[in-house]
Amino acid sequence: MAKCLWKPSEERIRQTNMYRFMQTVNEKHGKTLSDYDGLYQWSIENLEQFWALMWDFAKIRSSKSFDRVIDAPQKMPGAKWFEGSMLNFAENLLRFRNNNIALVFRGEDQIRRTLTYNQLYDETSRVAQALRNAGIKPGDRVVGFLPNMPESIIAMLAATSIGAVWSSCSPDFGIKGVLDRFGQTKPRVLFTADGYFFKGKPMDSLEKISGIIKELPCR
Repeated sequence: MAKCLWKPSEERIRQTNMYRFMQTVNEKHGKTLSDYDGLYQWSIENLEQFWALMWDFAKIRSSKSFDRVIDAPQKMPGAKWFEGSMLNFAENLLRFRNNNIALVFRGEDQIRRTLTYNQLYDETSRVAQALRNAGIKPGDRVVGFLPNMPESIIAMLAATSIGAVWSSCSPDFGIKGVLDRFGQTKPRVLFTADGYFFKGKPMDSLEKISGIIKELPCR
């Protein structure tokens, strides 16, 4: 084994979420786990207990809790997890309301932007309301032909917050690739940008967007 280059102090270990979770396991199930290997082994041998406890530890927000953790542990892939539960992905990601930094973005053009949790929530709320005003309902498809930027995350959160189905692809996709992906969903709304940066150079997306809109089947 290679020489260990760094090891966290005991104090730092005790401040980690993994250590806190391990202590929760010990308290709830009468264990004496003291390291990662022990926790890992217990999680394998006690699959349902592990994930039920993780659901509570992570404070998953749901309108309805699960009836059972998993239906067929040996069926991988294909097992059904947390059957009966109902939750919203965006609600869980937007649970915080404070001025701590939620997103840090730095573009290839060297622009740096940050969004706090309050700002992220407010921006998402505005877009979600615009989607509702456009008649988007749960189950409708919303897609994004967008570069890696905060607006892409905001559009995704807004769509999922109202129960819409989100799909996206990078603007470096060719028109055929975009149509192959989005054509399966028949979206009602398309979010896009006029361009992006690649290796420091501005890339125009308008021609691709025009070709996509002409061929994209919509509902």
